Amino acid sequence: MNPTTTGRFRVHDRRPRPVDGGDGPAEFVLVELPDGPVDPTDPDAAEAYDPLYATATGYEGEIADRVADLEPGAVVDATLAWEDGTARFAEVTTVRESRFRFADGIDGMFEAAVDAWQGIRAEGEAVGSVTTRSTDGEPNGALYLFADAPGTDTFEELRAARIPVEPLVDRVNETRGDDAPREVFVLRPAAHDFVAVYVVFERDGVLARTVRDTYGLGDGLAAGLESAGVDTVGTIGGEGSEGDGDPDADDDPGGEFDLTDRL
Repeated sequence: MNPTTTGRFRVHDRRPRPVDGGDGPAEFVLVELPDGPVDPTDPDAAEAYDPLYATATGYEGEIADRVADLEPGAVVDATLAWEDGTARFAEVTTVRESRFRFADGIDGMFEAAVDAWQGIRAEGEAVGSVTTRSTDGEPNGALYLFADAPGTDTFEELRAARIPVEPLVDRVNETRGDDAPREVFVLRPAAHDFVAVYVVFERDGVLARTVRDTYGLGDGLAAGLESAGVDTVGTIGGEGSEGDGDPDADDDPGGEFDLTDRL
């Protein structure tokens, strides 16, 4: 009998398997979700989100339909069966339909992110965050910014889950007091040396649909960011790699930026 692993997983991405000489068959990048909170100061905290990989093809019957419907970002309860070091879904049920979307080399990164990044770097930090707000002043997204220095590939590290996105989603869930479906955008602008991870609070809200449309990431509003009802970004301030700061904080030490001013 093949060994199995049962748990709750995030479907982080679906991609061709990297192999020597090109791409192999499609596979899922999975992150097993811990049963409880993870202390970021724990020396083993990073290992809590280590990715694993499951074959995305070759299924038959009812499970084939379930696997075909899996989208990046979904949270599933699943049993993985292992054979020769390769995992396959033996059982899978979607329990939360969040979405992850990735875009590299984008044009027109909004100026708020660029200004915030300049402030973060001026403080000597490599990671920072800002909160986006609607025209009514209500928080509607947490924007995390990571350095993408020469010789590194932060975008690919995030896409492969080697830099975990899960703690950023966990922080939003904790702050908002729920685990509702989110839409997470991982964006690397062509003209700047950072990568943005934008956790939008409402998966199918106006903001999420507008960001999709603006960067060609699926069904949107056929409009720019100005249609999202978002016109300010409140700066939380620079934060170190340990992730200090509150993406839903009310204080605004860095002032406001106009989110509709895009480069």
